[in-house]
Amino acid sequence: MHIAVCIKYIPDPEAAFSMFSIDEQAKKVVPASGLKHVVSPFDEQAIEAALRIREQHAGTRITVITLGGEVSRNALKHGLAMGADDGVLLAGAACDDGAVYTTAVTLSAAIRKLGAVDLVLTGRQAADGDVGMVGAGVAELLARPLLTFAMSVAVENVTVRVERVLDDGSEVVEADLPTVVTVSNEIGAPRSPSLRETMRAARKPVQVWKAADLDLDVATVGAAGARSMRERLFAPSKAVQCEFIEAPTPEEQGARLAARLREAKVL
Repeated sequence: MHIAVCIKYIPDPEAAFSMFSIDEQAKKVVPASGLKHVVSPFDEQAIEAALRIREQHAGTRITVITLGGEVSRNALKHGLAMGADDGVLLAGAACDDGAVYTTAVTLSAAIRKLGAVDLVLTGRQAADGDVGMVGAGVAELLARPLLTFAMSVAVENVTVRVERVLDDGSEVVEADLPTVVTVSNEIGAPRSPSLRETMRAARKPVQVWKAADLDLDVATVGAAGARSMRERLFAPSKAVQCEFIEAPTPEEQGARLAARLREAKVL
């Protein structure tokens, strides 16, 4: 069996708000220089789900895929140190600043290039934008079934069985392989890379593919191919106006307050 896990390298979501600023002109959130980056936690749990499946099915191969600049290679190193077998870095200026659709286009093209991938795992959402649509986009573009919010994933023969999280409980659903599953945090904490696997990760293969390697027109990926547009990004104003009501007695102060609230159309 071959499992592909799509992961994303993001600014540490546990960092303080003060470590970020907003560039209103570029409509981007700008992390402070030197801010630590990590694999999106939901994606780490997707890697964990893949590793648990491999423990039940010897010979399973796990490939981690990420999209971004050279710095995103660190995400692959982490996935390989957790136990994945190989990695794919989707790089190049044409792939930068993509939105949900173009990210899904690039990832799905890479999965096709990998060949016979039986199961695609993603996090339920990235912990930076929290959009949660890339996994569904990959499933649509690959014409595969989609099972979402998985708190457990098991494979039996040619069937994947998922217990998925609902607002008021859970449900068990199945689909035939090949399929796409988005993994939720209820699956449990991911394992920490061992020293042995961390050292082995340096010797595991990482392929670097650009848009041309995926037979993608540069007009269909990255910012050029985006189908959504951010109209504005800004920090909301927190201006507060406070007015003190003064009077010689509490009763008169209460009456004046009521009158002022009626004047402001609060009452």
